[in-house]
Amino acid sequence: MELIYSLFDFILHIDRHLVEIVNEYQTWTYLILFMIIFIETGVVVMPFLPGDSLLFAAGMLAAQPNDLSVWLMILILLVAAISGDSLNYGIGKRFGMQVTRFRLFGKQVVKDEQIQKTHAFYEKYGSKTIVIARFVPIVRTLAPFVGGIGRMHYGTFLTYNVIGAVLWVVGITLAGYFLGNIPVVRDNFSKVVLLIIFLSLLPIIFELAKEKLKKPRNPNA
Repeated sequence: MELIYSLFDFILHIDRHLVEIVNEYQTWTYLILFMIIFIETGVVVMPFLPGDSLLFAAGMLAAQPNDLSVWLMILILLVAAISGDSLNYGIGKRFGMQVTRFRLFGKQVVKDEQIQKTHAFYEKYGSKTIVIARFVPIVRTLAPFVGGIGRMHYGTFLTYNVIGAVLWVVGITLAGYFLGNIPVVRDNFSKVVLLIIFLSLLPIIFELAKEKLKKPRNPNA
């Protein structure tokens, strides 16, 4: 429970924690941000790490008077996102469903229903799933893994991987850079993070609601 609370606190107050990281580690912050995004996108059993909120907060932080460059940060995060997805694709291709047996604290980290939902994304959107998934938590981590399991042609995968990474990293980081200094955003950052999480979960909520409406009602109920 303490680990879950610490992670939740980090996500909600990611701006404050990043300021502490910059003060403590200075330019090593680039490497720390690289590792978080690389692991979140590249290790299939780590879908709970912050993605969207971290990019927004990183852009917001780069707008502050410090030694961080937003363009260098974007470049480093792009490399992290692209190489992370490529690693995840390789894990799926090499190890397949064996990875889903991994357990943390006795619980299955990657659940079968999550894999099935990601398969449904592929059935609906095809290769474009790699781009769309960038903006959907959990699916973002599972999509390249499932692409590897399905042995998607790597050239096709890499193309959509790069397109998705550019849209995701550049778009959200620059949004944080330009909007983060607006007083209402800066002073209510925890609420902004919750809004980002809610917006990124909307596709999943929409799909679940649509599936529920599709289910035929039991006339004998």
